[in-house]
Amino acid sequence: MESRAWPFEEARKILDRLGGGGPTGLPGKGHVLFETGYGPSGLPHIGTFAEVARTTMVRHAFARLSAIPTRLIAFSDDMDGLRRVPDNIPNREMLAEHLGKPLTAIPDPFGTHESFGHHNNARLKGFLDEFGFDYSFESATECYRSGRFDEALLNVLRHYDEITEVILPTLGPERRATYSPFLPVCPRSGRVLQAPVIARDGDAGTITYEDEDGGTHEVPVTGGHCKLQWKADWAMRWVALGVDYEMSGKDLIESVKLSGRICRILGAKPPEGFTYELFLDENGEKISKSRGNGLAVEEWLRYAPAQSLSLFMYLSPRKAKRLYFDIIPRHVDDYLSHVAKFARQEVPERLANPAWHIHDGAPPQEEARLSFAILLNLASVCNTEDRAVLWGFVSRYLPEATPESAPVLDSLVGHAINYYRDIVKPAKSYRKANEMERSALSDLAGALEALPAGAGAEDIQAQVYEVGKRHPFGDLKSWFRALYEILLGQTHGPRMGSFFVLYGLGETVALIRRAIEGEDLAG
Repeated sequence: MESRAWPFEEARKILDRLGGGGPTGLPGKGHVLFETGYGPSGLPHIGTFAEVARTTMVRHAFARLSAIPTRLIAFSDDMDGLRRVPDNIPNREMLAEHLGKPLTAIPDPFGTHESFGHHNNARLKGFLDEFGFDYSFESATECYRSGRFDEALLNVLRHYDEITEVILPTLGPERRATYSPFLPVCPRSGRVLQAPVIARDGDAGTITYEDEDGGTHEVPVTGGHCKLQWKADWAMRWVALGVDYEMSGKDLIESVKLSGRICRILGAKPPEGFTYELFLDENGEKISKSRGNGLAVEEWLRYAPAQSLSLFMYLSPRKAKRLYFDIIPRHVDDYLSHVAKFARQEVPERLANPAWHIHDGAPPQEEARLSFAILLNLASVCNTEDRAVLWGFVSRYLPEATPESAPVLDSLVGHAINYYRDIVKPAKSYRKANEMERSALSDLAGALEALPAGAGAEDIQAQVYEVGKRHPFGDLKSWFRALYEILLGQTHGPRMGSFFVLYGLGETVALIRRAIEGEDLAG
């Protein structure tokens, strides 16, 4: 297992942490624990998918290197106080009345669950279940209130001054004056308070704080009476749960460092980690949930299989990548190519193949036989949103294939129609051929008509090349661009030989003749 694929590199870091993974390296809890975190003030999004998918890839790689059992927990910080009302939910006025309260203590604005936190937790679990992730769900509220975190919280209290000294240099003067790792939950209002702590009793396990009205109250730090501030909370969670591995985004680099220092103060080793880059939109700007300038998981899945999204997450996670609609077709076809190569590869090559990491070493056997780009262009030139029309062409090209016998291909047909309808069709812009181009198109129509019945894609492609060379386009790239713009109404397109075979030579010649006559191909 010498693969240099990044999930294996990460898995080896965990093995080194355990002393090589032998019997002496077995964690006291009996397994290696992977964690992903989730802030349930909003709904699951593409970043949620990215973190769980990438962590799962590392977990799969680790399972090939070691027999030590593993677990993945999806941890919801649902005891966090609600800081602002999200824009995309109903009953916002009602929610505004509960600002500052733990998410699991706020009524559900959707009216379907015990609380707002419970609602979003259910959405998280449904989201992860839809993709078949293997995980265990953990709730901060449950961990705090059940006493599961009590021992770790008392440990934080014992090291109160040391932890505070780590955090204070990172705060402004006003915040430093009132900072405490502990946020008491007000027994009167139910809000999570950022209140000055004026006394501590390590033996009793309590803090005394000053409330908003100037009164003082003594409360236990255990049993859900207090919640920790973010960086101390993250460190305490690592210690209490025994987390061995957790990823985080580039925007949390400093938080990881500070939480790691606090983790060591509490007497534990911070988990191994991996810093991934953030997603950018088509303009190169950071994607923001509040701005809505990104691409949602639901949108990607409308236009492409989930495995193509997993491929996007697998590739170069340490590089900032643009996430927008135009990248989807390429990732679909790249995914199909990786799956097709897998069966022909030796073990070392397979371990470097993204399909291994997407499918835990067992990619599907069925090949699509047609690229997504070809299907998109077929929908475009047919100007159809009807699956039966596309399947009519596909069945002529692949007589043995049916929607029932080729489910992967049928799925691609459906995705291609959706992508054509929503993305391609509104942007299509056919142009008329000029005199030189009409001459070349006429030459091409004649060359295709002269081909024997059943001519293959390579023979057709050769004719397309030869025709382009015979006319003054300057270069073949300009010739192909002209074909795309005149025949397909777009600036990019498929390998023409393969596309003409699928569309049919007779239909292709008729399309070219219409273009020569100046007909409107958009109709």
